[in-house]
Amino acid sequence: MNTEIISRVPVALTIAGSDSGGGAGIQADLRTFAFHCVHGTSAVTCVTAQNTLGVARVDAMPPEAVVAQIQAVVEDIGVQAAKTGMLLNQEIIAAVAQQVEALQIDNLVVDPVMVSRTGAQLIDDDAVKTLCQQLIPKAAIITPNRYEAQILSGLPVNSLDDMRAAAQVIHRHLKPKAVLVKGGGMQGNIRGVDIWFDGQKLETLTTQQVDTKNTHGTGCTLSAAIAANLAQGENLPQAVQKAKDYVTTALTYALDIGQGQGPVGHFFPLLVGSAECC
Repeated sequence: MNTEIISRVPVALTIAGSDSGGGAGIQADLRTFAFHCVHGTSAVTCVTAQNTLGVARVDAMPPEAVVAQIQAVVEDIGVQAAKTGMLLNQEIIAAVAQQVEALQIDNLVVDPVMVSRTGAQLIDDDAVKTLCQQLIPKAAIITPNRYEAQILSGLPVNSLDDMRAAAQVIHRHLKPKAVLVKGGGMQGNIRGVDIWFDGQKLETLTTQQVDTKNTHGTGCTLSAAIAANLAQGENLPQAVQKAKDYVTTALTYALDIGQGQGPVGHFFPLLVGSAECC
């Protein structure tokens, strides 16, 4: 076995929660990394009992345990990119931010999991404040949905112009390198249209709309795909566009499993033309 070749495989780290239903969180991130030929590593922040119908229970990891996982990965294996998902509380967010700085983790993608796509707030106000002050300024890119963009910008987000305004306010006040306001929760012809702003370019990013109810894990998958592309050496705009294309195709082959909202088809090449895989 050629260990020299193996050592050159890109590595990405996901710092997020576990989804027992397998559609989002750590599970979605690791599948996405694997699809992009990136070795996936993880730091579990919380364990959820959930399925396609919803979340029944959430148990937080101790912040010290999250820190130990991050250190174990970075100090031995090293990472070329990282993403954060559900960090759950103020203590975990602060601990993750400290490790990002101490270990000099670059190419950080922050999916600010604060509000669900239906508008339900998932973390408390103190946690939101810590996220804004300590973690988001360290991000290469932040990927809020419309409701998260409203909280982060203090502006209503109901239209494409609102999304543009929110992206600019978030960039100016919270200082990530780039902002991608996601339009997956918008209505009509702007559903799935995203707004990119990096301090200079304000762009509207579009892909084909996919009509499916099975969209569980879309946000996790997008941020993981961005991180995977960054780990592969893509620049940030390329990483984002390729990630959007990947998610669009995964939505086309979304899995109709369970009684509720199924997940996107992370491994869609195995599904194409193969009824056995379905």
